[in-house]
Amino acid sequence: MGQALGIKSCDFQAARNNEEHHTKDISSRRLIVRRGQPFSIRLHFGAPVHTFLPALKKVALITQTGEQPSEANGTQATFPISSLGDQKWWSAMVEGTDAQSWTISVTTPSDAVIGHYSLLLQVSGRKPRLLGQFTLLFNPWVRGDAVFLENEAQRREYVLNQNGLIYLGTADCIQEACWDFGQFEDDAMDLSLGLLSMDKQVEDWSNPVHVTRVVGALLHALKKKVLPTPQTQAAQEGSLLNKRRGSVPILRQWLTDQGRPVYADQAWVSAAVACTVLRCLGIPARVVTTFASAQGTGGGLLVDEYYNEEGLQNGEGKRGRIWIFQTSTECWMTRPALPQGYDGWQILYPGAPIGGGVLGACDLVPVRAVKEGTLGLTPAVSDLFAAINASCMVWKCCEDGTLELTNSNTKYVGNNISTKGVGSDRCEDITQNYKYPEGSLQEKEVLERVQKERMEHEEDSEIHPPSLETSDPLYLFLETPGSLPLGGDVQLSVTLVNPSDQEKEVQLAIAVQAMYYNGILAAQLWKKQLSLTLSANLVRTITTSLSSSYFERSPPENSFLRLTVMATHSTSSLSCFAQKDIAICRPRLVIKMPEAAEQYQPLKASVSIYNSLDATMKDCIISILGRGLIHREMRYRLSSVRPGSTLCTQFRFTPTKVGLQRLTVEMDCNMFQNLTNYKSVTVVAPELAA
Repeated sequence: MGQALGIKSCDFQAARNNEEHHTKDISSRRLIVRRGQPFSIRLHFGAPVHTFLPALKKVALITQTGEQPSEANGTQATFPISSLGDQKWWSAMVEGTDAQSWTISVTTPSDAVIGHYSLLLQVSGRKPRLLGQFTLLFNPWVRGDAVFLENEAQRREYVLNQNGLIYLGTADCIQEACWDFGQFEDDAMDLSLGLLSMDKQVEDWSNPVHVTRVVGALLHALKKKVLPTPQTQAAQEGSLLNKRRGSVPILRQWLTDQGRPVYADQAWVSAAVACTVLRCLGIPARVVTTFASAQGTGGGLLVDEYYNEEGLQNGEGKRGRIWIFQTSTECWMTRPALPQGYDGWQILYPGAPIGGGVLGACDLVPVRAVKEGTLGLTPAVSDLFAAINASCMVWKCCEDGTLELTNSNTKYVGNNISTKGVGSDRCEDITQNYKYPEGSLQEKEVLERVQKERMEHEEDSEIHPPSLETSDPLYLFLETPGSLPLGGDVQLSVTLVNPSDQEKEVQLAIAVQAMYYNGILAAQLWKKQLSLTLSANLVRTITTSLSSSYFERSPPENSFLRLTVMATHSTSSLSCFAQKDIAICRPRLVIKMPEAAEQYQPLKASVSIYNSLDATMKDCIISILGRGLIHREMRYRLSSVRPGSTLCTQFRFTPTKVGLQRLTVEMDCNMFQNLTNYKSVTVVAPELAA
């Protein structure tokens, strides 16, 4: 470094800059800034600088990122320190001076390459001197950035909020799972950029489309290394308990192969981890759940399901299957390379075969393209369109090996697509982003256009379910609640309608099976057959109680009940079929604590659980955690809970962080694992004494 200036030190003013750049929760010691927004550094000199302007003309700043920085590809920039800043390129200007220091404002381009940077000072004729390192992220607060999001409440939700809710269950019984995105945890940023560094095209890290596709592809590849899920209940109970509370421990495990095994039986894990990485890098992101989603269709609009004469599922169709729910990650950005109108929310679609290389393993699909059925925009549109628009055909497998199409009530898919609401813990239905209203003219036009296009390309031999008109009709309707208490019972009613003038002899088959969320059969639990005589022009309703005690075995954990009813009244007429997926509801943890608390003041809370089961809950362990509320996870081993009894425990903790915080409580026992609930509390700063 030149003796004329004699740099003593450089203060990156990380605490102040990070506050202004919405990165203070990542660190207050490391400089982490967002592109397109100025940040200040302070140069301290070893000796007084009396000639400001001559000295200023001799110096420039250099920024470098990547293994081989180059000005040609945008990974290196050299720019003077002047009195005027350039908002469109790397620039620096002096904000203030005195004899011992300069305060310099540095502005980065809103389309700069993101990542870890070195900042150097160049004095003419001398070797550059390293001033320090900083990290540059995407900036949804700056209009010139491709990830700009205008609404502040949405920026706080989709970039800054670490407390997530992911929706599981069925469309009739939506269940929420607490999730800790943790994008500001100590090593989250380094893990995220470490993941991205597997891609050597650093010059493309200025483009959020490229970055997002790389993240999706790499996470998809890492997930394939995850241990397969034990499919039997005994194996699940015998395996190491896997706590899936948040993204960062899983990301750390995937990248370092350290820690506990991560099993792949939860669809939302990959979507949540991708959401964490994108939020950490500054790209607005959210996890979305589609209930009743057709998967593996190859873009086809028909899915087959097969059941035997007892109403039990019998094998799998070749045209995909319907998942009870499916999760995905959406992210927000402009798409300048696409035709106009496709900016906004994009769906991360890993595993899409769209070419070679890393990017070939992940597509990024505009939500609007799915809604409009724009199949030619990108290959994955057809898969995503089919996932929420396909029709299901139910076939009866007869004893003689023949197949008969049943007259089943249409099994709709994709009629509920949900995500966490902005600034609240409510569930927001965003189906209208993906589909026009059911039965609307727009929906009809889109479906007809997609069907015509697939026929023209000979991708579908049939696109409509065949007509099921019959001269001897029978109608079947099934009604049941959307949930069954664990170990409890539920009322179901089957209504048969005979609209003809002839009496009918009806064979009724009722069955219950346990299904995993991805539509795979877990276990056959119960079946019953009845013979009925239906008088002419009669409506008959059969009401019965379905009890867990009827089941041949307990449903595997995290499974659902599929209740099916099949009615047959003659060899020449179609069988009627109806189905309902039922969520199994476990006992509920009840948390009681004030809605508001003061920072650094002890707070008391209580947790209770009522045992509604017919067996004693043993080996009860409660874990309590919450960022900004509890420094380390608190664990309590509690006494057993007999049937019909309530267990209650109290505890204290001291909030340390101001704002809306979440307390999460988790319980394990011999009857179930990972039972969770949460409660939010607003922590306010203490009032200063007058």
